[in-house]
Amino acid sequence: MNRLKIIRSKYLDIYRKKQPITLLKHFNKLKERPVSIKSFGYWAAYSSVYSSMIEGNNIDFDTYLKFTASGMNTNSKSMREIENLKDSYEYAYKHALNKKNIFEAHRILSKTLVDDKYRGTTRNKEVYIFGDGQLVYKGAKLNIVDNEMEKLFSDIAILRKREMSMTEVFYYASMIHLTLVKIHPFADGNGRISRLVEKWFLAEKLGENSWFIASEKLYRTRIRSYYKNVDLGVDYETNNFDLCIPFLKMLPMSLRIK
Repeated sequence: MNRLKIIRSKYLDIYRKKQPITLLKHFNKLKERPVSIKSFGYWAAYSSVYSSMIEGNNIDFDTYLKFTASGMNTNSKSMREIENLKDSYEYAYKHALNKKNIFEAHRILSKTLVDDKYRGTTRNKEVYIFGDGQLVYKGAKLNIVDNEMEKLFSDIAILRKREMSMTEVFYYASMIHLTLVKIHPFADGNGRISRLVEKWFLAEKLGENSWFIASEKLYRTRIRSYYKNVDLGVDYETNNFDLCIPFLKMLPMSLRIK
């Protein structure tokens, strides 16, 4: 079995013991929903709205539906931000989860977020995240970003081919999300792409009904816990993944959300 380079498997046994729900029972309920272009479009929009709300977008799903149906305010920056993210979900639905397509998905979703030169490519500057005037997090240093991403792409390729239990799939989907957001490889859109890649991985391993999982809504509804649980340290080099279990336990809980 190929050895993973950056995704941590060491917490899987702890996760098995602490993961709170019966995954198969809840996941099977999703299989009752027929998948079509129309139904996927609805859930792509649903996911995109909640993922955008996590980043401060002020349009909720009911407002999004109202604007879309009426044609009002559809060209506002907030709406374009959601529509671009929706386009990236639709792109992911049709393409394999690999390096080329992850970069393309970022290029699509970041259209309103950054200048063209920063879309679909790793950043060329150090990145700092501030909250309440204080440094909250510093991503991977510029001189290692590309190398860390190559490790991640290699691990994703290995995991895509590996036979897994459903518990393992959910574990590795969450760990991919967490690892990607901690590297923070892009100038902007890191949270959005990390949540998309998490679901993309689930869909490849468990089938297209995985796109119906309301993970983005769960993270938005429990946003304080989301930010608390994703916090493993103040910079990439000192992240303590021993603290990762509370974050990994969140994704399964989204199976209970409609």
